[in-house]
Amino acid sequence: MKRKQITAGIITTFLFLMTAILVPEAVRAHCDTLEGPVVQDARTALESGDITPVLKWIRADDEKAIRAAFAQTLAVRSKGAEAKGLADLYFFETLVRIHRAGEGAPYTGLKSADTVDAAVVLADQALEAGNVDHLVTILTGAMAEGIRSRFQETLESRKHANDSVGAGREFVEHYVVFTHYVEGLHGLIKGGTAHHGAGEEKH
Repeated sequence: MKRKQITAGIITTFLFLMTAILVPEAVRAHCDTLEGPVVQDARTALESGDITPVLKWIRADDEKAIRAAFAQTLAVRSKGAEAKGLADLYFFETLVRIHRAGEGAPYTGLKSADTVDAAVVLADQALEAGNVDHLVTILTGAMAEGIRSRFQETLESRKHANDSVGAGREFVEHYVVFTHYVEGLHGLIKGGTAHHGAGEEKH
């Protein structure tokens, strides 16, 4: 039973790390939520009639399309509350779709805030507060706990690694989980400066 649990732990850890490393950040980000920064800037632009706040979210090549959608939205939303709601949603969807396409990410529709990763919420809160200390404390604490727990399991099993073949294999399983976890974290740290996935053009 214990061996099965360890094996399951290896698989879970591997899948988590591969997802974190290989899936572009844009896929996990919150630019496609109604409460995210892209749509918030779109709301501001529509209310003021000034498109400037949203242009930073798209590539220069897409500016013409967004300007056209913006003009159409302003024209329609003046025809009443129902038209305004539909027009705004059209613009939000158009903007987010083009934004994500520019990052090489698929558009799967606008989502609610509860789909946003908790760490991203904390990151936004840090920016609003102008202080990153809480975010750093939360993330470094979680990382430290992950390292310490895997280290301790590996260290304990290492003490008995030569007692039997079974004990040796148990140590190896812990060792693989521990070293892959650390390696995965290091890979994320080294790649942390990339914007929305490796190899993508920075905006």
